[in-house]
Amino acid sequence: MKLGISTASLYPLETEIALEEIAKQGVTATEIFYNSDIERKNYFTDLAANIKESYGINITALHPMLSFAEPYMIFSEYTRRFDQAQDDFNHYFETAASLGAKFINLHGDRPNGKLSVEEYCERFGILAEKAKSFGVTLCQENVNGYRSADPEFLREMNNQLGHLANFTLDIKQCIRAGYTVTEIIDSMGENICHVHISDHGVGGDCLLPGNGGFNFRGLFELFAQKNYKGAFLIEVYRNAYKEPYELFESYKILKKQNNNLFE
Repeated sequence: MKLGISTASLYPLETEIALEEIAKQGVTATEIFYNSDIERKNYFTDLAANIKESYGINITALHPMLSFAEPYMIFSEYTRRFDQAQDDFNHYFETAASLGAKFINLHGDRPNGKLSVEEYCERFGILAEKAKSFGVTLCQENVNGYRSADPEFLREMNNQLGHLANFTLDIKQCIRAGYTVTEIIDSMGENICHVHISDHGVGGDCLLPGNGGFNFRGLFELFAQKNYKGAFLIEVYRNAYKEPYELFESYKILKKQNNNLFE
């Protein structure tokens, strides 16, 4: 297993600068969270590849800048937009493969979406098959305010999609949606590929690890027992800390406390 930090944790720092800052700190794994269309260009991919090679950091996943548009582009009744969205995702699948990233994260549709669960899974399955053709796995992330916040919806995805149902677990999104982390883990079953971690407690629902009361050791041991081979990435909002050194210190302390579990 790997422990790392998502570039999203340094937003609104420009993505490539965030990537290099994380790499400079000796962090062993990261996720690139896209924040602008220009970051889809080849020069940005080349820049990310150079940072990866220079520092030896592992890019585990990509997070497209499409979350706000996914209900409209992928899960609407207008199939022509879905055709266009497939082209957009093909770019991310190709980029992920070139950077050695195994996973692409998807937020999905809003709870008031027009498509049935069956139609949702059909669209997701089409994209997941395309991802596989690039050697990449498409992951449904649990996100508050989206259909994926509901554990019953995640169970239904598992039932309908089988081997194409893969998930990214996000701790803060569990809490914000009013579910325990255990409930969401149970609904995702054995198909969790990627994990976004954060702490929570009296100080808020999205804190740096160590600033709340969450049992990270228990989480890591549970996933080790499941023979999980993926990464746990700290993904917090910028208001979770005052200075960037706090983010990196949280990572270092968490890794030291659980050193025997991480590569």
